[in-house]
Amino acid sequence: MTEQPSQPSRPASRIQVWYRPMRSRDSGEHHRVATPLELLFDLCFVVAVGQAAASLHHALAEGHAAHGVSSFAMVFFAIWWGWLNFSWFASAFDTDDVPYRLATLVQIAGGLTVAAGVDRAFDGDFRAIVAGYVLMRLSLVAQWLRAARSAPETRPAALRFAAGIAFCQVLWVLRLFLPASLASVTFVAVVLCELAVPVIAERRAKTTWHPHHIAERYGLFTLIVLGETVLSATNAIKEGTAEPGHLGSLISLAAAGLVLVFSMWWLYFDRPGHLRLVRRRTMFTAMSWGYGHYFVFASAAAVGAGLEVAVAYDTGTLHLGGVAAAVPTTLPVAVFLLSVWLLHIGPTNECRPIAIGFPVTAVLVLAASFTPAPIHVAAVLTAALVALTVVVTHGAPRT
Repeated sequence: MTEQPSQPSRPASRIQVWYRPMRSRDSGEHHRVATPLELLFDLCFVVAVGQAAASLHHALAEGHAAHGVSSFAMVFFAIWWGWLNFSWFASAFDTDDVPYRLATLVQIAGGLTVAAGVDRAFDGDFRAIVAGYVLMRLSLVAQWLRAARSAPETRPAALRFAAGIAFCQVLWVLRLFLPASLASVTFVAVVLCELAVPVIAERRAKTTWHPHHIAERYGLFTLIVLGETVLSATNAIKEGTAEPGHLGSLISLAAAGLVLVFSMWWLYFDRPGHLRLVRRRTMFTAMSWGYGHYFVFASAAAVGAGLEVAVAYDTGTLHLGGVAAAVPTTLPVAVFLLSVWLLHIGPTNECRPIAIGFPVTAVLVLAASFTPAPIHVAAVLTAALVALTVVVTHGAPRT
């Protein structure tokens, strides 16, 4: 029996190396984890987070708290919403082929353009951020149209996403030409339109996002934002040590800040983030969990700015009262605790000490602003909450 000569590979086989049809991913796929491309996307986006936190710090240090907080809330929404749009799409349609990677590169370029425009946005000039959004949205709309073409089962949702995102982007561009007096009102109006797009798009045909993958993506971004907080505080303390006579107080403040961040990390990751998404996979659960993380991310980023303010106060370079210098740290920590409580724990949690402990600690942390050492007291309180969770959940099964 003679051996048959091997057949040359077909061109279609070679095409599959760089192009794959964009089919819906299996929402029950085992061992679904974040890809290196998603991690690169996060690292590039955290540049914008750092810029927003730095601008918030400058506004607070100059005594413009109301303007700084409102500007930070708007700018951080732009950063977070761009990240969220990419992450949920990738969970359902990531093909990791050449067109997908190039489209992601365009979105990264848009995210970096947003980062470059953060300082101007705090002065009311959103042109650079809108330009970055145009880049991100052109790529994202193209991705949704590609999904509509290749995945018939989710075509209605994909087409609604593409149309809704394009419509909202037109609104952002038109907003640039409206009077500055309408800036806040128009911002809220367009934000509501943005938040409504996923609700409308998935009303009938749902996308196949992966709960474990989404929870991991949110957890990784939380880690990166906490890391940016540590970096901001470290840089502030490094600058503070250049002034003689403050080394002891800065070391003490650094230790308290580290305990704060470590406690925030512990409390967020103490319960697996996917549990709520798996147990109650409804649109309301997905939207409330996904949207609610805006407060987790924003508060975690704001803690870094708050610690910088505390460093400036301890070194005598900040002309604010003790309470005014403490609130930029204690308030975001309290918001973080309440957000984690609502998203991961819940007021009806069967473990009553934890269900009650989170909101009580949040109130006490905010009250710590009126103590002589607010950052240290807040650190002790959050560490006590960590100890409480360890004690009451000792031996409990972790699923």
